[in-house]
Amino acid sequence: MLRTPTGGAGHGAAAAGDRLVSIGAVLNQLRDEFPEVTISKIRFLEAEGLVEPRRTASGYRKFSPQDVERLAQILRMQRDHYLPLKVIREHLDALARGEQVTLPAPSPQRDLLDGAWEVEGDRPTATRVGRAELLAAAEVSEEELAEWESYGLIAPAAEGGYDAEAVTVARLVADLGRFGLEPRHLRAVKAAADREAGLVEQMVAPLRRHRNPQTRAHAEATAKELAGLSVRLHAALVQTALGIRLQ
Repeated sequence: MLRTPTGGAGHGAAAAGDRLVSIGAVLNQLRDEFPEVTISKIRFLEAEGLVEPRRTASGYRKFSPQDVERLAQILRMQRDHYLPLKVIREHLDALARGEQVTLPAPSPQRDLLDGAWEVEGDRPTATRVGRAELLAAAEVSEEELAEWESYGLIAPAAEGGYDAEAVTVARLVADLGRFGLEPRHLRAVKAAADREAGLVEQMVAPLRRHRNPQTRAHAEATAKELAGLSVRLHAALVQTALGIRLQ
């Protein structure tokens, strides 16, 4: 059951004592709980009318603490309950009217979106979701998913179903699509990711072939760290190339 939020989609005029922050600061606040949230995601939720930050005279977004909490509520409903935005909006409107809202039980796939792992025998495998659950998580149609697969952006696991990374990719591809970026535009991104993965694999391959189990475990930890650094470098290079400063 949810409590009534302190503000709604139309609460852009923050209280006098509230400290307004930039979208970059909002991103930093949310990422502790939602590491995959992006600037584009926040902008998309604003475009859908789910949150209405104030605007400065020069057009920069300024968010109140109520805006940030509302965004966190929206992201929790998406992550924990796979609710589409239309239903989330209805729930938030009901809360704004002072009504109590009971949400469905958390999805058994909740850990999937947090990158959790389950042990199957002696081999760790990511929990997987079916095609219908992937469509619901990304809020896209069967035709869109089929097109993404035809371009190699998403592929089911060999054992069937889709893993955590596929869910993340689906959501990001969907977000980019709302800005007009089509799958054919993302082929270069996929190719660059494959090259980066190949470089990481080249670095850790000798460790993975080692007979010592601790050395092989170190290889996995090293691969994860290198992947994280590669992603951060890629983001920094793109922002530098575009002259972007988070506002």
